[in-house]
Amino acid sequence: MKNLGLRFLAILLVLSLTSCGYNTFQSLDEESKAGWSEVLNQYQRRADLVPNLVNVVKGYAAHEKEVLTQVADARSKVGSMQVTPELLNDPEAFAKFQAAQGQLGSALSRLLAVSENYPNLKADQGFRDLQAQLEGTENRITVARNRYIETIKNYNIAVRSFPNNLTAMMLGYKAKPSFTVENEKAISVAPTVDFESK
Repeated sequence: MKNLGLRFLAILLVLSLTSCGYNTFQSLDEESKAGWSEVLNQYQRRADLVPNLVNVVKGYAAHEKEVLTQVADARSKVGSMQVTPELLNDPEAFAKFQAAQGQLGSALSRLLAVSENYPNLKADQGFRDLQAQLEGTENRITVARNRYIETIKNYNIAVRSFPNNLTAMMLGYKAKPSFTVENEKAISVAPTVDFESK
């Protein structure tokens, strides 16, 4: 009888562990790390293109030093950040990383806007190739970020859903931050379009 009771407890323990969510957390955590690695890979691709783009623009628009300096400073700031898997679990560090990437994106936008003032630069094949690569990279960043956001959504649902939330509390799993918009109020206002010629 005692042996039968031990077998019953063993079966009960195995069944309870299969629904505790431990394996789900392991799988989702690895997916989030892989998704984050892809985001970083695309950000690195963009950072690698920046010096080439700056050098081409510098040849045509040497007096636009302020914009060139802003791009170089933003790239330097991004490059100096320690990007580790722990960044995913630290909302403050994650926000700083996002802000640095946002600054680089804004600086690159200003750099490309400056190029509109230089017809010879726009006609340069090297510049056009770099610009096309940068645009493609920005699209890849968007896709990678969207995939990462979906992965984090699934992870956070698992962390907050019963009975997995009990396992999450016992093992120290917490919700992870996702990408956010820098200035949500600014993008919620529709842009004004004026087709009147001046």
